[in-house]
Amino acid sequence: MISVQSAAFDLGDISNRFTAAQSGAEAGAIVTFSGVVRGDGGLIALEIEHYPAMTLPAIEDMVSAARARFGLLDAWVIHRYGRLAVGETIMMVATSAPHRKDAFAGAEFLMDYLKSRAPFWKKEHLADGAAWVAAKVSDEAELARWD
Repeated sequence: MISVQSAAFDLGDISNRFTAAQSGAEAGAIVTFSGVVRGDGGLIALEIEHYPAMTLPAIEDMVSAARARFGLLDAWVIHRYGRLAVGETIMMVATSAPHRKDAFAGAEFLMDYLKSRAPFWKKEHLADGAAWVAAKVSDEAELARWD
């Protein structure tokens, strides 16, 4: 399942629902990860924009690639857009696989691709103004390890 939404979500509820959906499957491992807005450098809020006609298909492709590459049984990605305050949850990834190594690798792969390749544009709001976030060399380096 993939959701791109402005509304907040309950990570515990989503995690429980994802885990329940794996019941009776071959899943031996379930991994969940959530990302939150951190207040680095005086950040007040993060504004995330996207173009729906691009975003959902791009994330669907990422999930399909992760399922094929790591033998994932299932994956769930939620990513928010709009203005998010420090401490708010931005996104979550859940993966299931027969073995933990694949569930962790699949989740990490998805997180790296969401951060670097999903078509989201981020603007940081600080006390003294706002600026769009540029691509980071460190994020590209993390992504390169999957080549």
